[in-house]
Amino acid sequence: MNPKELIRTSLSHESFTVSHHRLPRFLNVWHYHQELELVYIKKSTGTIFIGDCIEQFSAGDLVFIGSCLPHLWLNDKAYFERKDLTAEAMVIHFHPHCFGDKFFTIPEMHKIHKVMEEAKTGIRLEGTNKRKIISMIEGLFFENELSKVISLLQILRLIADASGKVFLSSHSFINAYAKNSNTKLDKVYEYILNNFKEEINLNRTADLVHMNPSAFSRYFKQTTNKTFVQFLNEVRIGYACKLLMDQGDKNISEIAFECGYRNLSNFNRQFKLITRKTPKDYLTSHHQAFTTPVSPNR
Repeated sequence: MNPKELIRTSLSHESFTVSHHRLPRFLNVWHYHQELELVYIKKSTGTIFIGDCIEQFSAGDLVFIGSCLPHLWLNDKAYFERKDLTAEAMVIHFHPHCFGDKFFTIPEMHKIHKVMEEAKTGIRLEGTNKRKIISMIEGLFFENELSKVISLLQILRLIADASGKVFLSSHSFINAYAKNSNTKLDKVYEYILNNFKEEINLNRTADLVHMNPSAFSRYFKQTTNKTFVQFLNEVRIGYACKLLMDQGDKNISEIAFECGYRNLSNFNRQFKLITRKTPKDYLTSHHQAFTTPVSPNR
């Protein structure tokens, strides 16, 4: 199922919005929006679908979702059957240009701009700064307009400096990757994204950047913190996840072949390694999420 775009435009007198939701359950719609989203789960449990990542959420979770990243907060089955349960969350939404087109690109905003780009894969925040960020989110509801702006920037800086950031989705799911000024990597990324459905040879890829295979492998690992084969598998499995959701009529063998795998066992092994689910379990999880009835008043 293709994600639905939601418009979360701030009020005319606000640069960004801060909301405190207390609902029987969260909105169970697979969606995306231009605005970045910082979510603190105060109460409730369920499954978060974010890009091609599926994992459990519970009270205390803090998640930073980048611009245009598809996601869905699906509460556990009990929230659809019982009336004594409440889903509660505090949420900040802000457009990447909420303070002007160039604001986050000035030198002083370098760290914040970087983490906003990293959030395009979704970030679950753990470790240092988490408790302080949550405290500042709670305090936003009692601040005046100028103080809110300052606090948002402080929160973003704390996120940028936080340890224990867990990146949730693969870049390839949304066909976006973090381009840097390195021309060599730009060529490699472009080549992989344009040819991953076919057989990709390490020697051929290394030739693109005029390096021998061994030197290229070391360079790629040092620059991206992952091996060339690992990155290629993430691209292919990210695309497989999209096919599983968007084209449910295809069988798993067809999808494996379309993603560049000529061996079904290898495809299944890589899929489970990256998503922590088998292709069948992954498809079942999404099917259950997207066929759960939506309450008429939500």
